[in-house]
Order: sequence, then structure tokens, then C-alpha cells
Amino acid sequence: MKSRLGKVKELQDRTKRFAVAIVRFFWRLPQTEATRVIGRQLLRAGTAVAANYRAACRARSAADFISKISIVLEEADETLFWLELRVDADIIESPLTPRLTAECHQLLKIFSASLATAKANR
Repeated sequence: MKSRLGKVKELQDRTKRFAVAIVRFFWRLPQTEATRVIGRQLLRAGTAVAANYRAACRARSAADFISKISIVLEEADETLFWLELRVDADIIESPLTPRLTAECHQLLKIFSASLATAKANR
């Protein structure tokens, strides 16, 4: 069984890998006005998941953790929105989209559960 610190590090690495995948996806987008706007939003939200989770791991109190993990959850949900919008608007076909979408759903579940646990333990 992994230690709590090991699980935190694993999730930090996972969110960073997700951010890197978002960056790589962004660079493959065609240079149209629509893809520039949506792509920048996706890039900002997708990389913010990792950055804000890292900040949540440094929370100074339970209330601070709840606040910061809530931001992580919001950024993950926004990332999912931009991925879905890109698909719904038929902006670009990409074999990366299903993998990014699936990972984003998994991260949403993880952070939702973490937030619920933190609130219950407060």
C-alpha cells in the first residue's frame, strides 16, 4: 500500500503529464481564429490543473486545502468543457481527444472525491 505522500507525488506527476499532453495537443491545432481562442483557453485551464494541485498540496490548513482543491476541480471541469466544445464545433479531428477527455474525467472524479473527503473531515 502506498503512503499518503506517495499518492500525492503520483497525482502530482499524473497532473503534470496531463498538462504536457495538453501543451502538445495545443501545438498541433491548426492556426485559425477559432482554434486560437479555444486552444488558448484549453491550454490555460489544462495546465492550471497541475499548477493548482501542486499549490493545494502546500495548503496551510484544511480550509486552505478545500479552497485550493476547489480551484483544481473548476480548472479540470473547464478543461473538459473546452475539449467538448472543440469536438462539438468540429474544429479538428485528433486521436488524442478521447484520451485527453477520458483522463480529464478521471481527474474530475479524483478531485471531486478529494474535495468531498476534505469537507467531511473538516
